[in-house]
Order: sequence, then C-alpha cells, then structure tokens
Amino acid sequence: MTANPTPNLFEAYHLRPGVADELFDAEGEMRPVWRRFVDRFARLSPTEVTARFERADQYLRDAGVFFRHYSNEPLSERAWPLSHIPVILHEKEWDTICAGLTQRADLLEAVVADLYGPGKLVSDGHLPAELIAGSKQWLRPMVGATPRGGHYLHVIAFEIGRSPDGGWFVLGDRTNAPSGAGFALENRMATGRIFPERFPRAHIHRLAGYFGAFRAALEQVAQGSGGRERATAILTPGPSNDTYYEHTYIARYLGLPLLEGEDLLVQDAQAMVRTIEGPQPLGVLWRRIDATFADPVELDATSRIGTPGLVEAVRAGNLAMVNALGSGVLEMRAMLAFMPRICQVLTGGPLKLPNIATWWCGGGSERAYVRDNAENMMIGSAYACDLPFDLGATTALGGAFRGSARASIAEWLEAEGNMLVGQEAVTLSTTPAWVDTGEGQHRIEPRPMTVRVFAARDANGRWTFMKGGYARIGRSGDTTALAMQRGGAVADVWVVGDRPVRQDTLLPRPSRGVRRASPGILPARAADNLFWLGRYVERTEDAIRLIRAYHLRLAATDNTEDARLRLLRHFLEGYGIDLKEPVPSALIDRLEAARACASKVRDRFSTDGWSALGDLAKTARQMHQTAQPGDDSARAMSVLLRKITGFSGLVHENMYRFSGWTFLSFGRALERADALSAVLATFADPGAPTGALDIAIEVGDSVITHQRRYRMERSRDTVVDLLALDGDNPRSLLFQVGRLRTLAADLPYAREKGRLAALSRAIVPVESLLSVASPDDITTERLIEMRGELADVSNLVSQRYLR
Repeated sequence: MTANPTPNLFEAYHLRPGVADELFDAEGEMRPVWRRFVDRFARLSPTEVTARFERADQYLRDAGVFFRHYSNEPLSERAWPLSHIPVILHEKEWDTICAGLTQRADLLEAVVADLYGPGKLVSDGHLPAELIAGSKQWLRPMVGATPRGGHYLHVIAFEIGRSPDGGWFVLGDRTNAPSGAGFALENRMATGRIFPERFPRAHIHRLAGYFGAFRAALEQVAQGSGGRERATAILTPGPSNDTYYEHTYIARYLGLPLLEGEDLLVQDAQAMVRTIEGPQPLGVLWRRIDATFADPVELDATSRIGTPGLVEAVRAGNLAMVNALGSGVLEMRAMLAFMPRICQVLTGGPLKLPNIATWWCGGGSERAYVRDNAENMMIGSAYACDLPFDLGATTALGGAFRGSARASIAEWLEAEGNMLVGQEAVTLSTTPAWVDTGEGQHRIEPRPMTVRVFAARDANGRWTFMKGGYARIGRSGDTTALAMQRGGAVADVWVVGDRPVRQDTLLPRPSRGVRRASPGILPARAADNLFWLGRYVERTEDAIRLIRAYHLRLAATDNTEDARLRLLRHFLEGYGIDLKEPVPSALIDRLEAARACASKVRDRFSTDGWSALGDLAKTARQMHQTAQPGDDSARAMSVLLRKITGFSGLVHENMYRFSGWTFLSFGRALERADALSAVLATFADPGAPTGALDIAIEVGDSVITHQRRYRMERSRDTVVDLLALDGDNPRSLLFQVGRLRTLAADLPYAREKGRLAALSRAIVPVESLLSVASPDDITTERLIEMRGELADVSNLVSQRYLR
C-alpha cells in the first residue's frame, strides 16, 4: 500500500491552555460537525489549497469587494480580508444561540421603547438617569415619538463569543446601524469558490431566507394609509464610509434605491426623494448612517450628510426609520451592566445568553470591585459603543494604561467613575486559520474569533436570523487585533445540518409566475453622476486620441516645433493637459473624476463596468511612471484607447435601458458633440497648418470612412461634411445632436402643455441647421457658437432634472 504523500495540514494546530476551540472540544476530540470537512480538506495538497484560496481572492477582486481603511491617505482601500477557512457550527447549536438572542432582541426593544416612552426603567432605578442623559446616542427630540409600524428595532447584530467553559456570551449589541450582512453574502460567494463540492454545500444553510423575510417586512411598513405604497430606500453616508461597498451590494441584492442625505427633502412633514420626475414620497429608510447625523436641524448641527426635517417626518408618523433614531443608546458599553437585572424585572427570568460581565463605576461598590480586580479588567468609557476588543488609547487593560499617562487607575476611577465601566477581560475561543509563516509557507493555526449574528423582523414582526455568514478572526493570539481596522480578517460561518437542507432563495417560485417590477425611482443625484460619468469617460477618450496624435507625429518628425505639434500642444494646454508628460497627470485626473462619479452610483453600475474602469485607471497610473515620449507614448495611448472603448461598449450595450442609461448616454453624446465642435473649429480652420485636417479625421476615428466616401485628397469641405454633417457617421456632429434629441424625448416631461419642453426646443434648431447646412455654412465662428448652444443644453438638463 502506497503511503499518502500529502502532508497533514493540521499538524501544527495546537490548543492553548484555558481556551475553548471550535475545532476540538474540551477533551481534545474533534467536534463531529467538523469531521467531514477536515477529512476532505486534509486530502488537498498545499498547492491545491493555495489554488483554491486564490480563486476566492480573485472572485473578491473581480467583484470589487473592498474595505475602506482609515489612514492618513484619503479614501484608502484595502482588499477584503477573507480568512479562507470557515467557522463551522451545527444547526442545533445555532438554534440554541438564536433562541437566546430572540429573548435579548425582545428585551432590547422593550428597553428602547421605555427610554423614549414612559421612562419607568429610569424612574424605578433600574437605569441611572445620568448615564442615559449623558449619552450622545440618547436623542431627546425622539422622546414621545411613536415609530411607524410600532417597532423601534427592525434589524440587530449581536457580537458573540465562546467562553472557556464552552458556552456562548454576548460581547455587544449593534442597534444603531448594524453592518456586515452584505459582506456575509460575499464571504459565502467567495468560500463557494473554494469548496464547490456537493458536500459541504448541500448541508450548509443558505442566507437568502433572512434577506427575503426582511425585505417583505420593509415593504409592508412602507405602505401608506389605505395600502398606498411608498418607496423603501437605504440611506448611506456615501463612498467615504468604510462599509460603503456593503451598502451598494445590499441595495442591488434587494433591489432598493441607495440614497444620500442630499437626495431627500421634507415637505409638510413628509420625507420625499428628489428624483428626475420631482419629489416622490418615501415610506421607509433603512439608515446606514449614525442617527445623530440624520437631521442637522434637530440633532447634530454640524452634519453634512443628513437631511433637515427628518425628525419631523418620523414624529408625524410619515416615515419609518430602520432602526429608530436614538436606538444607538443600547450600544453603550455601560448598558451591558444593567441588562441582567432588567431582564429579571421585565421577564421574571435570567438572560438565556449572558453578556460579558460589566460593571458601571458610578456606584461605590461596583467602583471598588473594578479597582480591586483591575488586573483582570478592561476599563474604558461607559459611553463608548465599541466592542470590548476595540480598545482606545485611554483604555486600561490588565491593570495598565494603553495610551495617555495617568497617575493611577484608582485615582482615575475616583475622579471619573460615573463615566467608566469595567469589563471582564475576555478569553475568546479559537478557530482554524490559514496562516502565512513567511517565504511562501503556510500552515493552519488557531486564531481567536467572534461571530456576528444578524436578526431582522419578518412581515409578521417576528425575529428571523441569518443562518451563519460572518465571523471576525484575529491576526494573532491577541484579541485586540480582531477589528479589521487593526488587521483582523473575516470568515464565512457555516451552519451545517446532518442532512441536506432546504435551499432558500430570493428568486420567485415557479407557481407565482413572472412579475416584472418597475426599475424604480432615479434620484436626481444619481442621474447627475451618470450624466457626468458619460461626459468624463468621453472627455478622457477624446484626450487619449489627441495625445496619441501628438506622439505619433513626434515619433515621425522628432521635431517639437512642427506646426502641427505646436497646434496640438496649444489646443491641449487649453484643457490643462501638459504634453511634456508622455501620459499626462490631467488625463489620469479625468479618469479619477469618472471613477468618482461611478463610485456614487455603484448600486446602479455593473461589477464588470466598475472593474473595467478601475483597471483602466490603474493602467494609466502605471504608464504615467514608465512611458517615454514619441512612439512609446503613442502605444500607451493605443492601449488606453482599447480599454476605454471596451469599457464604453460594456456599459452602454449591457446597461438596462431605463432613465439612468438615458442620462449616461446623454452625457456621452453631449460631450462628444462639444469635443468634435472644438476639434473642427481648431483643426479644420482655414488658417490651420498643413496636416491639421488629418488630425481632425484621425481624432474623429473616421480615416477609413473618409477614404471610402470621398476617394480624393482631404479638404476642409470633405472633413466638415463627414464629421459635422453626415448623419450616418456615428462620430459626426449631426449624429450626436440627433441622439440628444431622441434621448431628450425619452426623459420625463419631454412635452409640456402639448409642445416640446425647453430642452428639446434647444436641441431641435441645432439639429435642423446641421441637417440642411453645406460645409461652407459650418464656419469656425459657427462651430464656436454651436459649443455655446450645447452648453445651454447642458444647463437645461441640470436645471430641469439634476437639482
């Protein structure tokens, strides 16, 4: 019998004394739920493992999954930190966890309802009044505001860990704007690339059922009086937020519009979305911004991401907020100190799932206990909403300060005890992780972990739980390294059954037939970004063609004083493009402007399109460092030209023909018409040097067409006829202006009181002139005037639809 040459990938997996482990139980026996997975995984060679893990990483790169890393570099992005080996739990253990968390979710609902209602928990002495009043998350304007739909909490995330005795405990409650559910879906998609076999896939509970139930609940709450439907949307802080990718992913997954504060206005206590068709009523906002920033009038006056009047709309019962404004008060670390007692008071029994032992230091006996046991404590702000392992500079851990110096912990507690909590130093369980040991070598080692459990209300108001999906993994044995901002990773969580499980999906069942939904509302801000995305991409392509024309002639003449080159330099300098740079910085700036627009409409933009645009910008930046003047730069421009035309084809051919596509296409046609007018006014001017007409034809991508159409040497008449007046040439002025007229007719309110609206009335005269003109009529002066007329068209679009 031949020995198995595959090394044991788990041979370096050594348990730590006094620490629970997910792979092995307290007796050192492998947990049954892991055995089949380990048996199959151990058969893989290190090369096979690396290849499978790379497939997952490649999927995440292709999907554009990233995490915004806060640093000195603005908007720094890092690859999604996937820990490739999942955390595996049996469905029976998961059901026990969820039963305990159901009790806790109901308890949290009761607490927040009391804090913003009768206030008996404070008046009866179960919560300190000074603690609640001192919290920035307790919002006085929301007192007495009954939430639409009857619930303050609709979605909660619980951070849980396994203690050394094998039981589970709660580290923190996420009630303000819980994150991670969308990333859980991407974790599952990525690990599916690693482990595609029927087992384990058929035995793993899927995540879609959670989202389906939650979406149904949102739609029910959104209905107005008499069953009248109002829009449901997600409110995001915008692309600078660390979890913005998740916001866009969930918006696409659930088919909900993604809004920013500027997309909203409040009229007569009704929240409205600014759309291209005017304000539209909004019924539900799933907010992903901190509650204090939601309304600069009644909450934080410094907020630039909120909407004035939102609190008024909530108080009037016209808007349901998910979760309710002010629910973040439940996230305070100090709240954990009172939850066991509150549970006894409100339910008559203990917490089914305990939380981390916490003492509020505002009481004398509690303060003394924390002081005497400081070596076993984490001591920090009572008002902090961070999890216990998210330690700040002013935190004391193990009897020592981590950051700013103080005289002693005892003096600190006496001076500021009412603003501090002590929490038992947590010892988290470990789970298998694929660890890089250096020089391309890897092994499986235990790493500390927590699991984030997501709960959401269904249409009947009951709590439904995502079955798995999201665990945080430490980069070392240090539990403070779990946070992704400190280098931690994230793993998929598999909830596994003994038999194949039902495969939930958001897809409609065959018996229901096909119901074609509306493409939804288009916020004016989204339309604006799509419009300018089209313009910036076209503007970049035009610059690439002109830069290539310059360097091709430079390579042929090696004479920077050639009249054609001087004309090209002067023309491009007018747009801020310095041709001393083979790949100008201004060109990269145009690409970044396009990426900025695309980033603000990620929920409406294909993953392939986003990846193609990112690849284009990356290539341009690399070439900026390496390209040389002349032929090398011309070749670089050819590469960029192929990439940008590929991007344009991908987006414009595959994008669904709804109003967003119309604005994108309108911006592209308008920019092409304006750029072509400028090129003709310069390079087809009678005073232009010999060879300038060749540049116009080349930049207009019409060299072969000109040869076939005219079969004669180029003249100003032939060039103007082809690039300005030929309606069959897709690069011509007439063709682009005709496109503008057609696209304008597809926009809302294209006709007003039986006649063309102002936008179409501005386009028709330009098209009519081009339709009947001869080349002699299209003088340089007329081309310059036409650019002004096109600028008027742009202003009309902005005034009518984009404000």
